[in-house]
Amino acid sequence: MTTLDLPPAPAPSTAAPGPAGPTGAPSAAGPERRVRLGGVTREDVLTLLGAVGGSLALDWLLYERVLPFSGALGFLLCWYLLFLAGYFALGRLQWEAQLVRERLVAVVTWSSGLLVVGLIADQVGYVLLKGLHAARHLNFFTESMETTAALSPITSGGALNAVVGSLEQLGLATLFAVPLGIAAAVFMSEVGGRTARPVRTLVEAMTALPSIVAGLFILGIVIVTMGAEKSGFAASLALTVMMMPIVTRAAEVVIRLVPGTLREASYALGGSQWRTVWNVVLPTARPGLVTAVVLGMARGVGETSPVLLTSGFTSQFNGNPFAEHQVSLPLYIWNYVKQPYPEMVSRAFAAALTLMIVVLVLFVTARVVGGRAPGQLTRRQRRRIDRAIRPAGPAQATRPARHARPATAARSAGPARPVRES
Repeated sequence: MTTLDLPPAPAPSTAAPGPAGPTGAPSAAGPERRVRLGGVTREDVLTLLGAVGGSLALDWLLYERVLPFSGALGFLLCWYLLFLAGYFALGRLQWEAQLVRERLVAVVTWSSGLLVVGLIADQVGYVLLKGLHAARHLNFFTESMETTAALSPITSGGALNAVVGSLEQLGLATLFAVPLGIAAAVFMSEVGGRTARPVRTLVEAMTALPSIVAGLFILGIVIVTMGAEKSGFAASLALTVMMMPIVTRAAEVVIRLVPGTLREASYALGGSQWRTVWNVVLPTARPGLVTAVVLGMARGVGETSPVLLTSGFTSQFNGNPFAEHQVSLPLYIWNYVKQPYPEMVSRAFAAALTLMIVVLVLFVTARVVGGRAPGQLTRRQRRRIDRAIRPAGPAQATRPARHARPATAARSAGPARPVRES
């Protein structure tokens, strides 16, 4: 039988097939309902408000009339658990199971994020409230505590010596820790060998090293054994011990994420291992390496015990980190917040606020400097390329090329001879 002898195909039905029954034939049920995930409707808002109000009333009833419980923390925790249970029950009465799970996960995620933001705002607000009395005076940022006594007014003295000391110590520690940390990460991820495993074990052990141990190490080796004096340089060495394993671990993870095809392409073009690491691997991992440096700086900028053991404390201004004692912001805060004088406590909280601002500025600067994507050009590089490809002027644009063939010669040459096929 040929194609023309086939019977005509039946016309397709316009009705949507229902779900298959036990025998394979479509059942008489209607079409499947489409479940829409995401978005906020009026029913969502009313359900959320009902769960919040009902759980709060039930929590108050349990705490005040039924159960012998007390305490604000337990009240809030019980309220949150009752809210989740109530929201799940109300949602199950009107939505499908898949949609209820999606909404419940969204509520947990949003509430967790709001909790974290609320805790951060509470801490920043408390420090701002306690330290604004001293931070609003300009002398706090332009003077030191050299001529200020415990009962001096708030318009006398400041934290200039602590700010300069923290910046110098953190800068020296970053200068020492970042090259050593990235070099160790490159050795473990790119070079390898038998010694890579002991180095990785040592780095992992140093990651959980208590800060007081790093201070004692520098105190025993540099100050006691070598006879060096307590100074900002010794404190920067202690901070280096704390920062280096953090930078190494984070940099190793980032370098391992670089695709192996980029290394293979570099080797195929004749690049050595050193050139491949320097020109391919490290530029590709630059945003992650900046994050590693930021993590290391965040670990070192707030350390107090290593600085206390290695730099000493002074109320005078000392801009030379290689001689005499030098104070930092964490040590400044630790020394003045425990004193029973309100002005000193206010200065300590103002120093804590200054430390937050310094850390924020450092993080933003690091993101701006190294936050570009791999291969993304800077504005200066783009302007240089634009100047290179831009024509010098209209005269050069209309000038014929030096080795161009004249049009008359091209016309006199005639058409090309056709090639005879064999």
